[in-house]
Amino acid sequence: MKWITYIFFCLAAFNLQAQVSFTTEVSREKLGINERLKVDFIIDKDADNFKAPDFNGFRRLAGPNQSMEQRYEYGKASFKKTYTYYLQPEKRGKLEIGQAEVEYKGKVYKSPPKTVEVTAAVDNPNSPTSVARSEVADAIHLVAEVSKSKPYLNEGVYIVYKLYVDRNINIRNYRPIDEPSFKDFWSQNIDIDRLEFKEGEYGGMPYRYVELRKTILYPQKTGKLEVEPLTIGVSVEVPTNRRDIFGRRQYELVEKTFSAKTRVFDVKPLPQEGKPLDFTGAVGQFDIQLNQSKNQLDANESLSATLKISGNGNLKLFNPPKLKAPNSIEMYEPERLDRVRTNANGMNGYISEKYTLVPQFEGNYTFGGVDFSYFDPRDEEYKTLTANNISIKVNPDPTAPTQTAANNTSQTDSAKTSKQQILTPESQFKYIELSTKLKPKGTRLFFNSNLFWTYLLLPYLCIPLLFFIKKKTNNSNNSTNGKAQQKANKLAKKFLSEAKRNLSDQDKFYEALERALHNFLKAKLKITTSEMSKEKIIETLQQRNVGEEQIQQFINLLQGCEQARYAPSSTAAKKEDYQKAAQTISEMDKAL
Repeated sequence: MKWITYIFFCLAAFNLQAQVSFTTEVSREKLGINERLKVDFIIDKDADNFKAPDFNGFRRLAGPNQSMEQRYEYGKASFKKTYTYYLQPEKRGKLEIGQAEVEYKGKVYKSPPKTVEVTAAVDNPNSPTSVARSEVADAIHLVAEVSKSKPYLNEGVYIVYKLYVDRNINIRNYRPIDEPSFKDFWSQNIDIDRLEFKEGEYGGMPYRYVELRKTILYPQKTGKLEVEPLTIGVSVEVPTNRRDIFGRRQYELVEKTFSAKTRVFDVKPLPQEGKPLDFTGAVGQFDIQLNQSKNQLDANESLSATLKISGNGNLKLFNPPKLKAPNSIEMYEPERLDRVRTNANGMNGYISEKYTLVPQFEGNYTFGGVDFSYFDPRDEEYKTLTANNISIKVNPDPTAPTQTAANNTSQTDSAKTSKQQILTPESQFKYIELSTKLKPKGTRLFFNSNLFWTYLLLPYLCIPLLFFIKKKTNNSNNSTNGKAQQKANKLAKKFLSEAKRNLSDQDKFYEALERALHNFLKAKLKITTSEMSKEKIIETLQQRNVGEEQIQQFINLLQGCEQARYAPSSTAAKKEDYQKAAQTISEMDKAL
């Protein structure tokens, strides 16, 4: 028993010593989308054939950086090998860092997965050690400027995102990483036709700046409303201390993430003092008109009356007042027309409602006088406008056989009783056919007649005709599918022609390939460049019922273009990427 116990403890100690520890450590479990994450995969054995996870939802900034550490303490040896990555999150939410793999003594070991929570951008990011040059953070600033921080409810304001760049820094490109959400606002982006650098100042120092995006906001709630920051990734060229053989300064390409700070609007409620009873929420500066198509017409003829409200303000966010007419005038539901455009000054243009009116009786009519109330934020007071009246003269109906004049409603809308139209019985029912053209029914039976046998055999005679039509339809479908395939191939060649011409230049090839994919989406989905984010692309394609596999293939291709520009690639690999892009565009075109 003594020897058995001794052998048992020796085997147990040997097994404990032979166990392999393979763990995953992250620098923080909760971070903003503009912060960086350091991930360490640590194994306590000298293992080989390390395989990293996919890092879905992250962009790899650097890694793997491999390090080894061996210690002897109190006669006991310890060993640790570490694979380090620096990652940049590309979207918000709970993201999982998958399992890494490593091989030790012919056996494969996997690290446990790790979950981190990515939130909106923070104002003062505390990132891990960055792989970029430190001076870039002081040379580039993303700023969100607002036209008014304390607007009234439903008052139009704008927020513009400006990128300030030091004059010694050259920007290659930028891409949105996290879009701001405008919760509790009605919002609309203003298209910027061309991104152009202008001269300006930031912090009292001269800078160049470019307006990346401008958005018009109309607050729909009162109180403090937050606008989450815009986060972008910027590829910049920064000067280094190295020079080439000709003495020219060399530049280094740096990938950096920037975020604008969270902006807070203190929205004031509209004052209750002096608020009109007919106020419906219009805020801005407006004018009102009431126009008519005719001044004189016969009874039972129609005319149109158009109520038009024009100006600058929240034109799409309220309903105009209703026109009221006398009971002797038949009025139909109005036809609404909006001619509103949105620019840096907010909504401007007009909205109108067109009424169709049919007077029933002879007379002179005056009505209208519509009141419209709105709040003017410039003068901080309510204003009421009154539209002009409509005056029409209605003549007797010349088509009526007997009618007497009836002057019904005057400017005071007081009824002056008179005789009304009297319809004779002949004219009242003249639309009814009183004479018939009936024929007596014949005595011949339908059964066993020629028509009976024709109807009976006709379905059987149509069978060959149906086979012929089916064959023609199949041939037509095959021809249509062939044309559709040819059309898709032409579409792919159209968008990818520039990339094919630059196969010899890797940087230009992948830039052209990425631009071709973006232009294809802009053409098919009718979206602007400012909306070209991965989340917006996925959401729009899902709404168009495109399959998840095709969507993921398209997104992977975009990500591959971004990464391939900064890594060496062979001509064969570029040709393979070109074929993948052509196939993806063709399949996506058919799916859409």
